[in-house]
Amino acid sequence: MALAPAPIATDSLWDEEAAVPSDPTRAAPPPYSMAAAYWALFVIILATFITFFEQVVFAMLAERIKADFGLSDSQLGFLAGPASIICYLFVGIPLARLADIFPRKFVLAGGVAALGVITSLGGLAQNFGQFVGTRVFLAAGGSAHAPSSYSLLADAFPPRILTRAFALLQFGFIGGTTLGPAIGGMLIATAVGWAPTQHGGITILGWQWLMIWLGLPALLVSLLFLTIKEPPRRMATGTITLPQGASLGRRILTFTGLDAAKAIHAKRRVYYPLFAGLALSAIETFGLQFWRVPFMIRTYGWNEAQIGAVMGSLTLAASLTGLLLGGIFVEWLAKRYADANVRAAAIFFSCVTICAILAPMMPNGYASLGVASIGAMFGIAGAVPQNAAIQRVAPNAMRGQVTAIYLFMFTFFGAMGSFLVGLVQDYVIGDPTQLWKTLVLTASLLLPLATLCMIRAIRPYREEVERLAAEAA
Repeated sequence: MALAPAPIATDSLWDEEAAVPSDPTRAAPPPYSMAAAYWALFVIILATFITFFEQVVFAMLAERIKADFGLSDSQLGFLAGPASIICYLFVGIPLARLADIFPRKFVLAGGVAALGVITSLGGLAQNFGQFVGTRVFLAAGGSAHAPSSYSLLADAFPPRILTRAFALLQFGFIGGTTLGPAIGGMLIATAVGWAPTQHGGITILGWQWLMIWLGLPALLVSLLFLTIKEPPRRMATGTITLPQGASLGRRILTFTGLDAAKAIHAKRRVYYPLFAGLALSAIETFGLQFWRVPFMIRTYGWNEAQIGAVMGSLTLAASLTGLLLGGIFVEWLAKRYADANVRAAAIFFSCVTICAILAPMMPNGYASLGVASIGAMFGIAGAVPQNAAIQRVAPNAMRGQVTAIYLFMFTFFGAMGSFLVGLVQDYVIGDPTQLWKTLVLTASLLLPLATLCMIRAIRPYREEVERLAAEAA
């Protein structure tokens, strides 16, 4: 996450890279302006903000949903997690393939529009089954967002400032996770007093109106994606293409991610530890994070408005500090180590682990949210180098699908994390008031393993980076 002053704007972002093509038989890519690159980044940040804002507000509604639909903790965890990734299992990676073969701005526009429509439909659910039905398609609507975003940005920004672009992208996450609790808490407190309304035989509860209105801004952002200028795709060594005259069946297999999976397996010493570390840590990021509001309500007796007011301000401070800390630390490491991205991620993983274990054991709500926010600071600091590490070594021709598989681990295990916590709470701990024990138990078992995986990835990642640098020389 480079936070150094941006280079002086020129007519082209590619300057010296575009001036001397690596292949003399191939023309240089057309110029792509600094303004176009940052406009694309801005719209992607808006879409990312909306995605995380919806997720945070949904998590804050957890206790309301449980009470109004009569759910157990494991059912609530299923609704928040596995229900949202069932469809992703079948269409997530094929949809991400669209980022490799179609203009990414259209893929992004369609994805965020679908996200808005599906979110609003969730506000019309009348029972647990219908609610699950809407959440099933939610991840499918957003499955192409991250791969398309990362792929587009990797082509819009030259390698020397790509990490800066990924750092700025975090403001979408920061805004969503900061304003989500603050605004969401106030909206929920207001909606509690709304009487149920009847429309065409459908009963809409107060909090369900929040979900209906939350889907509308996504439709507006989808139109903004149409104003983005698509950057030219940059070629890289090590690309894998279909043989000439490949059969329809072979092309369909390519859409399923077969070639990307082969590329990952071929470099398994690099990818497998990175994937495993991200997957295990996702349980804390999306799994345990979902249960933070129920934990605060059950353990300390806070309501959503109180939680949102304190958590929002702490999350903002933690996120901005983490962005600064990560940028400075990664740049400092990069001057000394070729594996700076993964090395930094391993260090930050260990810090997140400590905070995740300690936060539920604090004597009061302020201390608990304070420790959790410190963990969020280290999480933000480590997020950009993780993403940049994959983009650094993934073949360009299938970068979208490699990224999709990488993020699938994050999405799948993060979603399973909320369900896992619910299962442990119902069948191991049992007492709803002792949710803190479940959070400590799961964090103590899984996050140290995630840190170990990231440590094991340092050496093979360094060797791969050095190999690619030698080929490019």
